[in-house]
Amino acid sequence: MEIGIPKETKDQEFRVGLSPSSVRVLKENGHNIFVEQGAGVGAGFTDEDYQNVGAAIVSTPDAAWNRELVIKVKEPLSSEYKFLQKEQILFTYLHLAADRKLTEHLIDCGVTAIAYETVEQSGSNKLPLLTPMSVIAGRLAVQFGARFLERQQGGRGVLLGGVPGVKPGKVVILGGGVVGTEAAKIAVGMGAAVQMIDVNVERLSYLETLFGSRVELLYSNSAHIESAVKDADLLIGAVLVPGRRAPILVPRGLVQQMRPGSVIVDVAVDQGGCVETVHATSHTNPVYVEEGVVHYGVANMPGAVPWTSTQALNNSTLPYVLQIANLGVEALAKNSALAKGLNVQNHRLVHPAVQEVFPDLVQ
Repeated sequence: MEIGIPKETKDQEFRVGLSPSSVRVLKENGHNIFVEQGAGVGAGFTDEDYQNVGAAIVSTPDAAWNRELVIKVKEPLSSEYKFLQKEQILFTYLHLAADRKLTEHLIDCGVTAIAYETVEQSGSNKLPLLTPMSVIAGRLAVQFGARFLERQQGGRGVLLGGVPGVKPGKVVILGGGVVGTEAAKIAVGMGAAVQMIDVNVERLSYLETLFGSRVELLYSNSAHIESAVKDADLLIGAVLVPGRRAPILVPRGLVQQMRPGSVIVDVAVDQGGCVETVHATSHTNPVYVEEGVVHYGVANMPGAVPWTSTQALNNSTLPYVLQIANLGVEALAKNSALAKGLNVQNHRLVHPAVQEVFPDLVQ
């Protein structure tokens, strides 16, 4: 199969769909890979690295896109819609619940669109292709939050770990999944006071075995959220409902009650965000102030550490890429986990969770 690897065009997105080591595996299985010139440079991979493992370097986006299978990292931007075509397979993060325009175009153009974030292991509810980026985003959320709490960055001037004689900063994490757990690890390591809120009692029990008394664990209800958020120096949104828009847990009125210069990092922003006042930002302009609170809404946080995140992503995606390359769309019938990743096919929106978001687009 001919496989195209276009250069990512999202603002300061330096990850790349396939690393040279992944390309080598695909070449050993008889596939031809076409990498857009410079696609891997931001992640530390030169064009020569790709050529050395048998890839062809192409000079234009069209030459990378015009292939049977296209592997990306982030969803196609409007400038890339023209490259999508009927009977092509697109395998990337899509997050369609937060992007009606892209959803409509994928339906119209006839592409088979498989989303990393909805590939789900049968019977486990695990999302194997979302997990590695969730780990990185969770860890970065505290790192970025700590930075923007600095006074020079517009924050309150709070050191999360505090010092002897001065209490530490308070980190509130909404959601105890992968993102929230990784954020808590970093926040605890920095010496912050950490509260985590989740709706799943079994998950809270697991988190207690992981953190003990170092993290205050609360069941998610409006009273607990309101009490915790008002006093937070750093609020991290880590809520995930696979395929669906994230629920609004923090309304504007509650944001208004936060202290001026507090920071919100909403990792759920690529699914619409769980804080009402959050909207998507970029690495170039990552923050804005609303209701006196610093908001960070970058939807591709792992793009800040592309060397690490590209390899972590490839470790998880490569087996699925190889199966698609070997079998084409037949791979969907052979692999039930991959089949759950299918969002659009034959001009139809097929993923149940996305159908619930856009019922008028269901045929």
